[in-house]
Amino acid sequence: MSAVPGATAGSTAAAAHHQLVQAVRASGVIVELEPQEFQTILNYSKDPLIVTASAGFTGRKTRYLMSYRGLAFCTTSSTPLNLPGSAQTISAKKIWIPN
Repeated sequence: MSAVPGATAGSTAAAAHHQLVQAVRASGVIVELEPQEFQTILNYSKDPLIVTASAGFTGRKTRYLMSYRGLAFCTTSSTPLNLPGSAQTISAKKIWIPN
């Protein structure tokens, strides 16, 4: 975030916090899981839609994101997950999750 002329450190921090809150509101609830737990949730879902993207500095990991019962679940794995044949996948450039 760039500094605003005349802004105090407190107002800059408040603006950054506001942006983070807006990002979380826009994305909804995101639950980060270990790959095995993600696989369990994936197996509950009928015809899941899964977004994948390379992760990490080397791109050797894959991040997975899917929705189930109104929540978004994500995981990062260094080995490919076993996706069901009924799954639709979308390959994204990046999956960004607010901290």
